[in-house]
Amino acid sequence: MLSNFLAYLQFKLGAAFDSTGHAISDSSWSAQLQGSERLWMLLEGTHVLTLMLFAGSILFVDLRLLGAVFRTTPVSKVTDTLLPYTIGGFIVMLLTGSALFFANPLDYYHNIVFRLKFVFLIAAAINIFYFHYCVQANRAAWDDQPRPPASARRAAAFSLALWIGVIVAGRFAAYDWFSCDGAQGFVAAAAQCSERAVTLAAIEPELAQ
Repeated sequence: MLSNFLAYLQFKLGAAFDSTGHAISDSSWSAQLQGSERLWMLLEGTHVLTLMLFAGSILFVDLRLLGAVFRTTPVSKVTDTLLPYTIGGFIVMLLTGSALFFANPLDYYHNIVFRLKFVFLIAAAINIFYFHYCVQANRAAWDDQPRPPASARRAAAFSLALWIGVIVAGRFAAYDWFSCDGAQGFVAAAAQCSERAVTLAAIEPELAQ
């Protein structure tokens, strides 16, 4: 079901139709976005820059929680100072990332590295909620400590590892090294490449040759 919807977005949404009523896939909004060099470069560049802003602000918070930097500065002051940058970077990163995904949704969805990126994202979100609602509940007791308690350091270490995983997986997802076109075995199964093949076979008769 989801593959069919993504195929519609990629090949038919906004597309022109020929005289026989077949969609011209190269004219779809996704194809136009992917083929628009300037807009694509603007989106990709903005996405990378806001990712650096977002990840950089998280990096300093995590390093403070690990007791590696700003040891004399309260944790609350570090987090409160950097929070606007984290939120702003995340919002723009999410918008530009969604636009980049829209340019090639079916292939991204069936890319094992892209799926791995989302596993890391979900795990990172869970870690954030755990930190804010469990670890940070008694922050007043260790806010000024140069080296926060073990629970805070563990959450920071997990955060660093997971966000590094998100960045690395996101970078590799931009290439076709793990795409369904050459995937086999476990990689093909994990990316549901057979479902992608069925979806493409179903939509092909609706497209102009």
